[in-house]
Amino acid sequence: MTLNPASIPPDGRHRYAIRVYYEDTDAGGVVYHANYLRYAERARTEALRHLGVPHAEMLEQHGTMFMVRGLEVDYLKGARLDDALTVETEVLDVGGATVRLRQTVANAGSPCAVLTVRLACVRLDGHRPGRIPPLWRTALSAMRDNRQPA
Repeated sequence: MTLNPASIPPDGRHRYAIRVYYEDTDAGGVVYHANYLRYAERARTEALRHLGVPHAEMLEQHGTMFMVRGLEVDYLKGARLDDALTVETEVLDVGGATVRLRQTVANAGSPCAVLTVRLACVRLDGHRPGRIPPLWRTALSAMRDNRQPA
């Protein structure tokens, strides 16, 4: 497996589209706060897949996976039923066993929530820290290096 340079977003930001369904909302018709975490998780998975380094292959080939180590969320405005949202994922830092991301969930370009996510690479055998496999580190570093100011 090799990284395809064309898969690196030119501005360093991966974008994932999602629609708000009835099941995503609370009694007031606003997206329930925990669903922003689900949206972000899906977007992270799709970003890795788009880069050509799917999470499933990291598990199979290296016996490692990313787990959320820390998370900070700023809720700015509520998304509503049937809104078309975009989750933008950008890599802020890549360490030996950790990655820090910013994920912005937006509706028509207006941010609804901004998440800062710290991921740790852990080994499946005992969930102890493990180094990020080289190809995944290269892909994530390339996203970080291509990042343009918003």
